[in-house]
Amino acid sequence: MKLDLVIRAPRAVLADGEAAAAVGVTDGRIVTVQALDAPLDAHEEVTLGAGEVLLPGLVDTHVHVNEPGRTDWEGFETATRAAAAGGVTTVIDMPLNSIPATTTLEALELKRERARSQAHVDVGFWGGAVPGNLADIANLHDAGVFGFKCFLIDSGVAEFPPLSAAEFAAAMTETARLGALLIVHAEDATVIAHAPPAGGPRYETFLDSRPARAENTAVGQVIAAARRTGGRTHVLHLSSADAIGMLHEARTEGVDVSVETCPHYLTLDATAVPDGATQFKCCPPIRDRANQDRLWRALCEGDIDMIVSDHSPCTVELKRLDTGDFGTAWGGIASVQLGLPVIWTAARARGHSLGDVVRWMAARPADRVGLIAKGRIATGADADLCVFDPEAEFVVDPEQLLHKNPVTVYAGQRLTGVVRETWLRGRRVELDGPPRGRLLRRGSR
Repeated sequence: MKLDLVIRAPRAVLADGEAAAAVGVTDGRIVTVQALDAPLDAHEEVTLGAGEVLLPGLVDTHVHVNEPGRTDWEGFETATRAAAAGGVTTVIDMPLNSIPATTTLEALELKRERARSQAHVDVGFWGGAVPGNLADIANLHDAGVFGFKCFLIDSGVAEFPPLSAAEFAAAMTETARLGALLIVHAEDATVIAHAPPAGGPRYETFLDSRPARAENTAVGQVIAAARRTGGRTHVLHLSSADAIGMLHEARTEGVDVSVETCPHYLTLDATAVPDGATQFKCCPPIRDRANQDRLWRALCEGDIDMIVSDHSPCTVELKRLDTGDFGTAWGGIASVQLGLPVIWTAARARGHSLGDVVRWMAARPADRVGLIAKGRIATGADADLCVFDPEAEFVVDPEQLLHKNPVTVYAGQRLTGVVRETWLRGRRVELDGPPRGRLLRRGSR
């Protein structure tokens, strides 16, 4: 049988390790992985250049697209183009900061309608769990959302309020009944209410306003609810390494809890954030180098499952770069295009391999949300691929990034690793061409 495509890669990160390989594709799927010089007949054959490595497309399960309602912050067209430029072939969109939030079936269908003709990569959707929508959760689950996000503290937008302790318990009970994943922004509102306020230009003041104890307390609440209900849960954007011990213990006991962290927590140091540099504001906050080292250790030991972007953009004005006030600036870091080189630059300096990065940024996110055909180069998987040059360097220029607003904490940094091409289901993604991404539902193949 003549294949549609063969990609011959002297270096490829495969599902079972790194090797030279010929990857055969038909109808958008990988149908064979053989030796580099295997005699495969195809309509198109591509041989990677010297220094290029074939990776599976990354799977980013934490992206705020914000459309509809706040499309001046970001939108499906810009977010998915930026993702493709960064080697990301699958994104799962968060249920906020769009208007309406994805807390009803009608809101989900509106999002799908907006995304359908604009997506340059494959897109799935999280539902939301907020006060008053408990009855909507089963309908959203049946419609194919990948799980439900909730906050234990003010989300920053009025249309997505936090759950009280009783409401959180009810949501966990309902998602456990459905077998759905409940993903949690875990910061405790009471702890933060008693912390110093965040106003002014000093980053240290902002850091004091979001103490690690708030994360630790909330993670304990999440674990307790999962243990009580038998529910499946996931801790979002962990920044406090102090919580790792209790997560390890819970998992050892069989509690179904996973945890992610983000590039900014693994590469940025609170002590190096200049006063007034509100582009660094995110919640939970970037902490110090000693904490960062412990996050890396937890990744190595498997106590943190994955790395995702938490791409959370806004307009330049909302970052309050003019006043430098951490109290009024929007909290969020836009990085979907830069996650791979940011993490590779830091990981290789710590002695990690491309295989480690692929496990953290492709295979494990895909596995946790049930996308068994994503995040790996293996027979039967989607031919979602990234051609990566791990030795090339570049300096980050915000004006060259493809997300909508040119704000990045990585401006001026020299990073190692350049995405040369991204392939979606066996076809090159042309960033200036028509969108070809598909909308995904839970259980999609």
